[in-house]
Parts: sequence; C-alpha cells; structure tokens
Amino acid sequence: MKISGFSFVRDAIRLDYPIVEAITSILPICDEFWVTVGKSEDGTLEAIRAIGDEKIKVIETVWDPKYFVHGAINAQQTNIALSRCTGDWCFYVQADEVVHEKDLPMLREAMEKHLSHPQVEGLLFDYLHFWGSYETYQRAHGWYRHEVRVIRNSLGSTSWKSAQGFRRNGEKLRVVHSGATIWHYGWVRHPQLMKRKQVALDSLHHDTRWVDQHHPDREAPFQYGSLKHLASFTGIHPQVMSRRMAGKNWTVSENPAVRHRHHNRGNRILSFLENKVLHRGIGEYRNYILIKNPR
Repeated sequence: MKISGFSFVRDAIRLDYPIVEAITSILPICDEFWVTVGKSEDGTLEAIRAIGDEKIKVIETVWDPKYFVHGAINAQQTNIALSRCTGDWCFYVQADEVVHEKDLPMLREAMEKHLSHPQVEGLLFDYLHFWGSYETYQRAHGWYRHEVRVIRNSLGSTSWKSAQGFRRNGEKLRVVHSGATIWHYGWVRHPQLMKRKQVALDSLHHDTRWVDQHHPDREAPFQYGSLKHLASFTGIHPQVMSRRMAGKNWTVSENPAVRHRHHNRGNRILSFLENKVLHRGIGEYRNYILIKNPR
C-alpha cells in the first residue's frame, strides 16, 4: 500500500500558517508528499524545502486572479497537487491543519483495512477548531464537525468548491469514519496577523468592494469577540506544534461588542441543543455519505 500526502499554500510566513507543522504531522506515514506552493516573497518556499525530506515534492505555481471568487483558487491549487499523487490513498492536509501523532498508526491501519473495500472512497475525520488560543476551541453551531481528508486514488475525485472536501463527478464520496481528528489552528494567531490572514482569505472569496466594506481598516487587530461560550482544552497538542506554541506572544482580549456569526442568539440556542441535549449537529452540512460495516 502506498500513501500520498498533498497540500497547497502561499504566503505562509506572512500570514502565519503552520504549513511546516501540517506537512510534518502526516509525513511519517506518507510515501510521498506533493505540495503546491504559490509564488511567495516571504520565504514560504524556502521553509518547506528546509524540512529536508526527500519525500516532499514541491510544485511552484503562480495564482491566477480569475479563480479569486468563492475560494475557487483553493480547489484549483489542491487539484494540481492531487493530480500528481501516485499512492493508493491520498491524504490531504491544509496549511492550518495538523494530525496528532497518536492517530497515525490507526489511520494507516484503516487505509490497509479498507484498501480491499472498493465501496469505501474516503476516510472521515473529526475536527477541533481552536479559537484565539491553544486552550480554547469552538463547539458552536455552524462550525463543521467532520470532513473527508483521505480519498482513494484513481477515482477521478476532485476538490469541491473552496477546498473543504471532495467529490467524484459532482457526487458525494462514500466514506467511513477514521476515528482520527484534524486539529484546526486557522483561528489561532496574534490579532494583527489574524486580521492580515482574514483579509487575504476574504480576498479569495469576494471582490475588492466587499473586502473594503468589511475591512475599512486593514491594520486594525482582529477582534475575537466574546469568549464566554468557548470550550476549554486541557489535553496534549500534537508534538509538531510544541515549538510554535512555545513562541506564542499574545493574549486574546474579551470584546462582547464584536459579534461573529456563532454569537447570534439563534446559533447559541442551536449550540445548546447540539452540545447539551442531542449530542449531534442540527442541519449539519455533510459533503459525504457515511457508510457502516463495508464488505
């Protein structure tokens, strides 16, 4: 069995993406790792090459602005890397996602087990969305709880929309739960860098007028809003994150006046029902078909 890792990135240093940690978190079980690196002036390419592992294959690209709508560039760059994968399974990790080392043996075992089950087209992961710090995470309604990150190769599957998941000829993939977790650090940054990242991300999804309206002061620090309903995390983070966590040099300030979507009253009610009563998502978006007991 052969496993191909793949990802994409641009301006990881300027926007403070943990791309090195993302790649190295799954590299131990990958036979090759393809990463599409958009032209950057901040040392992103050099940082990836400095990992120094011959399994890492870099594809240098220039991002085409015609794909800067609804995040299409993310899928386009993902598909470039995916098209180079030669493994039986393709393991996707985005630039702000990390897999815990304790899950790697289980993931390899799952891929070996389902290699002979052609009806299994991918593996589903749980998600931990950290917010503002490494000690707090989101459990609010609207934050996706699961997504596909391992797909069977040679099925013609491609990245879907803004690269959240995958589909095959426009149809959802049939997947089994992997039992593993994606540790998502996309919202853990110094407020100044978080603002920079948010402006860059919004610029890939909206036109200039929209970005200017929603970010009139692009130098203002990002406001994380109320921290009241965040869940506390007391576990052990992936080992690859230890150096980054040790270098944390900020604290997040409470600002109830700033309201994000998950702060809305309707979402708070749904969050209470999901977490305290039903213990499942309500109306959760699922870009996959979960199957059980494949044979």
